Amino acid sequence: MRVLFIHQNFPAQFVHLAPALAADIKNDVRVLTPSKRSVPRGVRVHHYEIKRSSSENIHPWLVDMETKTIRAEAAFWAAQALKKQGFTPDVIIAHPGWGESLFLKEVWPTAKLALYCEFYYQAQGADSNFDPEFSQQEEDLACRLKLKNASFDLHLLQADAGLSPTHYQRSVFPEYFKSKISVIHDGINTQLLKPNPQVTMQLNGKTITRDDQIITFVNRNLEPMRGYHIFMRALPEILKQNPKARVIIVGGDDVSYGAKPPAGTTWKELFLQEVKSQLDMSRVHFVGKLPYPNFIQLLQISTVHVYLTYPFVLSWSLMEAMSIGCSIVASNTEPVREVIKNNETGILVDFFDQQEIVNNVTELLNNPKERKRLGDFARDFIFSNYDLESECLPKQKLWVEKIFF
Repeated sequence: MRVLFIHQNFPAQFVHLAPALAADIKNDVRVLTPSKRSVPRGVRVHHYEIKRSSSENIHPWLVDMETKTIRAEAAFWAAQALKKQGFTPDVIIAHPGWGESLFLKEVWPTAKLALYCEFYYQAQGADSNFDPEFSQQEEDLACRLKLKNASFDLHLLQADAGLSPTHYQRSVFPEYFKSKISVIHDGINTQLLKPNPQVTMQLNGKTITRDDQIITFVNRNLEPMRGYHIFMRALPEILKQNPKARVIIVGGDDVSYGAKPPAGTTWKELFLQEVKSQLDMSRVHFVGKLPYPNFIQLLQISTVHVYLTYPFVLSWSLMEAMSIGCSIVASNTEPVREVIKNNETGILVDFFDQQEIVNNVTELLNNPKERKRLGDFARDFIFSNYDLESECLPKQKLWVEKIFF
């Protein structure tokens, strides 16, 4: 097969699939991307360059569409150059979220186009208006989301297949395309992400071990869509009831999803300042974005891991924590319910119920037998259903082969 991957931040979701296809010497696997990140072994990289920015005075509803069109145009001309060099892909595998792959069928009309179907925005339900504190009451919300989805709609009309990591994420796509979407997760490396009873970590010059009470909370960026505000408001009572506990919070200051914070602040600082006077800050540790080996160590040392999210894309970090055998308190939201079975692989709580979060974190902190039971079940569940080598990667490769043949 000749396979072309498209992703503005490659390898991203294709970090395992691309090198697995490239490992077969009969395949010619390439990527078209603006990213200068290193690519997996065996994958040939071709860059496209973005040469302009969005217009200053464009209609605000159209900013997103123009940005995607700019990317699509840049990728189009790079694809034309590839075609002139003699390369024609059999299969194009793209994440359409940034628009890059919009015009590639114009370059290679016989190529099969397969899309990574991560999320399709909804004016009602899903993440929109889920949280009353941040509900968008603008009458034009549905209009703006329709245009946000417009690039996706144009992709879906020409695509041959789709791939979603969870059933919930598949469920938000238009009915006419759902039958083309296969549900296969990106995969969890359970051999790397496993318990380590001997693990230690340095925290502010002090060595911490599994004997310490460590509560972990992980976001790519600390923001409301991932429940940061709810967690911070529960934190004073959690620390009050558990005087030996420490909290380690992982995440950046930017915005990955949802609205930006008020000008001049960050979501991290906004909600920290709201409760800071009630906290013993010597027991609350913000560590930013950790290198992956340190992130694994942190989860291995975690006593209780808290994961909260709107109904949205499921974080890899939750399933990585499960693979490591963490005892988890998680929000009772979709798609969390696909992997957290209440009182089996973790504890489900109402996203908005701070006291329920406090109670369940406290109970687990003081019940090592229950923590082990939940952690063992969580790891077994991930190994049986989401293991990279035995479950997900073989299914992903078969998905590509079926598109090809």
